[in-house]
Amino acid sequence: MKYETVFILTPVLSDAQMKEAVEKFSKVLTDNGASIVNTEEWGMRKLAYPIQKKSTGFYTLVEFEGDTTLVKKLETAFRRDERVLRFLVFRQDKYAAEYAAKRRSLKAAKATEATQPVEAKED
Repeated sequence: MKYETVFILTPVLSDAQMKEAVEKFSKVLTDNGASIVNTEEWGMRKLAYPIQKKSTGFYTLVEFEGDTTLVKKLETAFRRDERVLRFLVFRQDKYAAEYAAKRRSLKAAKATEATQPVEAKED
């Protein structure tokens, strides 16, 4: 089954602490037999409403494939970690999976386009 999770970490973390938390949750997934398809760190964003008196948070998206029992283990890890403000895990249907694949390919195309050297035009 294909899943996607978005979680928000507290904004008081340093970059190293934020990356360590993301690695911790990725490790929970891989240790339980999941394969991580994609990880995107969306960075610091403003929240729609204050959560625990905080108005911003670090957003992270992780797409993964794994067994249905894996979701409970991941949600338990999210609930036990005080750095997590909110999280959402959902199963992708075929349309969401197609959209995610298309979004990843567009992002990869933009990344390679940005790293390509620009040729100088001759007048």
